[in-house]
Amino acid sequence: MEHERLDGHLVKENIRMMIGIAIKHRKVMQYHLKKTGLYQAQHRLLMEISRNQHASQKDLARLMGVSTAAIAVSLKKLEKGGYILKEVDEADNRLNQISITEKGNRVVEQSKQIFDSIGQRLFEGFMEEEAHTLSGLLKRLDSNLTVMEDEFKLRKRKG
Repeated sequence: MEHERLDGHLVKENIRMMIGIAIKHRKVMQYHLKKTGLYQAQHRLLMEISRNQHASQKDLARLMGVSTAAIAVSLKKLEKGGYILKEVDEADNRLNQISITEKGNRVVEQSKQIFDSIGQRLFEGFMEEEAHTLSGLLKRLDSNLTVMEDEFKLRKRKG
């Protein structure tokens, strides 16, 4: 099905708005997440650990799309702060299994409440149907970006 070309100004305005919304959302989240006592990278890692109990450092790096060295720095800080425990993997003593402590779980629960509260406030005044429509539109944008991303990954592999 052939679609007519959208007005360039409208496309640019929508992209600017989406980027602006993402930036504002990050600022609001950072402000509220300061209450947890963790920096953003540590917080993100702690949340990933809570979703992937006993994952290795290598697994966490892969899941988060960062280097194992970057993960190592944050893990040391989280361990020193009492948020996580690192245990040597019995099957492979080169690997550490990471688990979350009670203190870490309290931060995760506090964070979930912050996420839920901000999410509710963000969608204040929206009807359920509007939220569904927006979700569908965002999924289409994400799908279009995934196609573009796959194209450049393919070109990169071909050299």
